[in-house]
Amino acid sequence: MISYSKALDIIQAEFGKLNLKTEQIDLVGSVNRILAEDVISDINLPPFDNSAMDGFAIKFNEGIKRWKIIGEIPAGNFNNFNIDNNSAVSIMTGSKLPKDCDTVIPVEDTEVKDDFAYLKPGARFAHGINTRKIGEDLSKGKNAIPIFTLLKPHHIAVAASCGRSTLKVFKRLRIGVLATGDELVDIHETPTGDKIRCSNLYAMISAIRNLNMHSVNFGIAKDSKQLIYDRLKWAFESEPDILLTTGGVSFGKFDYVKEVFEQLGVETKFWQVKIKPGKPVFFGTYKHSQGLTLVFGLPGNPVSSLVNFLLFVQQNIQTMYRIPLNPKYRTILEEDLKKEDSKRHFMRGVCRYESDGKFYARKIGSQSSGNLAEMGKANCLIIVEEDRMNPAKGETVECIMI
Repeated sequence: MISYSKALDIIQAEFGKLNLKTEQIDLVGSVNRILAEDVISDINLPPFDNSAMDGFAIKFNEGIKRWKIIGEIPAGNFNNFNIDNNSAVSIMTGSKLPKDCDTVIPVEDTEVKDDFAYLKPGARFAHGINTRKIGEDLSKGKNAIPIFTLLKPHHIAVAASCGRSTLKVFKRLRIGVLATGDELVDIHETPTGDKIRCSNLYAMISAIRNLNMHSVNFGIAKDSKQLIYDRLKWAFESEPDILLTTGGVSFGKFDYVKEVFEQLGVETKFWQVKIKPGKPVFFGTYKHSQGLTLVFGLPGNPVSSLVNFLLFVQQNIQTMYRIPLNPKYRTILEEDLKKEDSKRHFMRGVCRYESDGKFYARKIGSQSSGNLAEMGKANCLIIVEEDRMNPAKGETVECIMI
């Protein structure tokens, strides 16, 4: 059994061996993907001096409050006018400014009478107001969107402004999931006797999709060494980047998964970590023609498998793609916590922010590894380190938001 910190170091080293592959995809289809290139602006943005609102374009002179309207410029229909101190043109938002115009008076700050625009009493104006200069947002040749950006609609808008119809993005990791156990039935079945619905399979798949990675469902395998062997062989032949299994990695008579891993050529990196929940976790690597599959044998208890996924899989994927990690906060305990062993505990809890500028946390009722309903009430994991026993109400702990 190894420490949590040692397990993290081993996993991080193996994640570093995965190759981040790229693909060129349609601009709109790239939303929520990770950018694999810098997007460089091919033009100045804006490409010309323009008006920031509907109004009257003038040549600024603080002593003049009345202007002769000599024309109009709708957006996209530029027409140059010779402007002097006493003349103005009606202009629309986004329209190109005529030469010598350096200020725009908003239409609501003027009164128009007999082809003249008058500044309303009390209205203020200053040199350069309500104008946008060429290249003010972004100069030609500058980096508009940096590599490793998680692309959102506003990034797509910027890329479109740079004339990009496609973008190079990192390929999503292919992550396979296999659940094991005689007690499991699929979610469309009503469990009877000693059977339970297989929540782990769907929890893992949804967690993978929540990271916008590609999930592969390898289904449920009964507690038969041969059935597990056949299913895992099929899974490895598909060469996923990561393979997750749930169940079958502890000390039980029918816990065959770890043994089958070894039969199929998985190199064991560690088995069991000094944490609670999730101690029986297995980690190894499988080499194939395209590179490496990282193999995680997660416990069958649903809370344990979710916590293991967050700590060992999700956080490393986020680091790999430079996605911001789940926030951590220093929080004040609202109750005593009981911990009597040397494991690092990740207790399910509720964290809240108060008007005094501090975070407060309390654990939820049950810390059972099998209590999925209680897990659903939590919004954080309260961390209690290995050498810390029974932290008391009012003490400070660290929480990972989930």
